[in-house]
Amino acid sequence: MIQKLLSKPKDFTYDDLLKLLSVFGYEEIKKGKTSGSRRAFVNSSTKHIIRLHKPHPGKILKMYQINNIIDELNKEGLL
Repeated sequence: MIQKLLSKPKDFTYDDLLKLLSVFGYEEIKKGKTSGSRRAFVNSSTKHIIRLHKPHPGKILKMYQINNIIDELNKEGLL
């Protein structure tokens, strides 16, 4: 999954992201009923937060989101 993310595919899905981030200890946080598509992923041990909008109507992440995730995971020394 890491190699798939780093290859920056055009078909990386939100479900792929959930699986990948869970391996690194991140949990998805929804901010109540009014959160809409905003999502935060919090690492329980480091308290690091990755924020993004859940893609809709499809499940494919945009390239800027993939780049953001790679940057955030690199900052944390996970990639």
